[in-house]
Amino acid sequence: MRRRLIELTLLCGVCSGTATAAAGGTAERADTVFVNGYVYTVDARDSVQEAVAVRNGRISYVGTSAGAKRLISNKTQVIDLHGRMLMPGLIDGHMHPMDGGAVLLKCNLNYERLTVAQMQARIQACLDASPGGEPDKWLEVSNWFREAMVPNGVATSRATLDALKTKRPIFVMSSFGHTALVNTRGLELAGITATTPQPLGGRIDHEPSGHPSGILEDAGFAAVTRALPRASPAENVKAAEAALDALRKQGVTTFLDAAATAETLASFAGAEREGKLTARAHFAVVITPPEGRDAKKAVAAVKALAQKYDQGPAVAKPTLTVRNVKLFMDGVITAPACTGALLAPYFANTGTEARPHWEPGKSRGPEVYFPPGVLHPLLLEAARAGLEPHLHADGDRAVREALDGVEALRKEFPGSAIRAAIAHDEIVDPADFPRYARLDALPVLSFQWEKPAPDTVDGAREYLGSARFKYIEPAGYLGAAGARIVYGSDWPVDALNEWFALKVGVTRENDPAAGAKYAGRLSTDAGLSVPVVLRAITANAAYELHAEGDVGSIEVGKLADVIVLDRDVTKIPAAQIADVKVLLTVVGGQIVYQGPGFEGAN
Repeated sequence: MRRRLIELTLLCGVCSGTATAAAGGTAERADTVFVNGYVYTVDARDSVQEAVAVRNGRISYVGTSAGAKRLISNKTQVIDLHGRMLMPGLIDGHMHPMDGGAVLLKCNLNYERLTVAQMQARIQACLDASPGGEPDKWLEVSNWFREAMVPNGVATSRATLDALKTKRPIFVMSSFGHTALVNTRGLELAGITATTPQPLGGRIDHEPSGHPSGILEDAGFAAVTRALPRASPAENVKAAEAALDALRKQGVTTFLDAAATAETLASFAGAEREGKLTARAHFAVVITPPEGRDAKKAVAAVKALAQKYDQGPAVAKPTLTVRNVKLFMDGVITAPACTGALLAPYFANTGTEARPHWEPGKSRGPEVYFPPGVLHPLLLEAARAGLEPHLHADGDRAVREALDGVEALRKEFPGSAIRAAIAHDEIVDPADFPRYARLDALPVLSFQWEKPAPDTVDGAREYLGSARFKYIEPAGYLGAAGARIVYGSDWPVDALNEWFALKVGVTRENDPAAGAKYAGRLSTDAGLSVPVVLRAITANAAYELHAEGDVGSIEVGKLADVIVLDRDVTKIPAAQIADVKVLLTVVGGQIVYQGPGFEGAN
């Protein structure tokens, strides 16, 4: 019924737009018109037009500038694009905006390649800058690029932090979000000892003595996060607003928070009440592995949050939508964590550092965090409640079991009634490539990972072996097999730079500034075309969020979420996509960001 109403709404919108263009009646005059542009619609034909008109927050006309000018009254805002590119607002199908906003306010290692000494110096500087925190206030450190430490594979432990001049407990979170490093004081406050049992869905690393080393994986650091002081509601709203500011500058008009909690929902609801929600906010509420063992109780808890925070069908003003559940199937495939679940073992160096000899080891990573007996009934219970799954799966074993779960789901929910997303898909067995299209399972990919870099070269190539490394970050292979590719930045796992990510999605090349070691293309994957990456971050991401009736393309009847760029992405060399700047971001017909130097909106 909802889909039928959307179809009727769009049909009426098309009729209204056509009648307006023909008759030019005063009652149908536009609130805003954009003229003399290169309007890249991302409709079914990727058609290009010249002008767009907006009325009551929705698109009322798409066509020629002459046609749009007939809709102008003395109250219409006219924006002359002077040939600039206008396209749908970006839809980020997987990110962690609350964390992204929060890390902007913390001690930040900024994803940099650091030696142990440099890492220590940076954290010590943060300690020295906040002497009032001694001796008991936790220091939280963000964006530690563990996989890029210098030299490659260098070990860190609680001793790394214990050497600092402080008595404070310290919690260092890796940029990937799956590994934490904690000093001895922090471990003590969290109650983690040599006898603490291994948690379901995570790992506590130990020294040969049996004492915890300070390295904690996934659920292994849950006890530490419980011990951290809770941010106040006002601080959380501030973090949400910082994230929204970063998003609108990038041209993001819709996003999915892919690990939402009651706290993050309350924070964005607070921003919405203050009139500062400048993007359409979708939330996938986390169900942890222990919670998933009781499917009915877990789903009921998510539905209770949805009933409290979901604001219903989309309207011109941005609102909150709670329609997804998030399940972590495994960790990350990169070394030294190697917590991604693989079909065959990781490789191990049985030689020396000077004369390495890599051969299959004994570890395939952890067992998947949601085994079939738990996953399948949980997916069905969620779907019956109208909730759609968003599964984290990094390794090929986690991907396969996620696809098996979607296949079980499709027996009761065929077609696209329930959208099922599998995020990351960093290693996929080629036998599973065609299953995405057959099951309408959506690979949500972070394009910026598809390049030679410390995590893919130093932290994956030898550990995966050449046969698997050929298919690392398989966007092109999945696209060729018919999968509907969706983009998700995973911010703050990486710095928020949507345009660099789109460039990598096409070229599979790093920034030249990364140096000769990381030059060239990653693996044998052919990459994606410019139209495909643009569709991945617009129409396909809208489909993922079950929002394609409202956003994702520039068509009559849809919400007026559009952006204006400083250059035509479709006509520049692909390497230059990284340099694109957003000049204007419009949500529901309202300008939420205007870049410096753009005069058309005055």
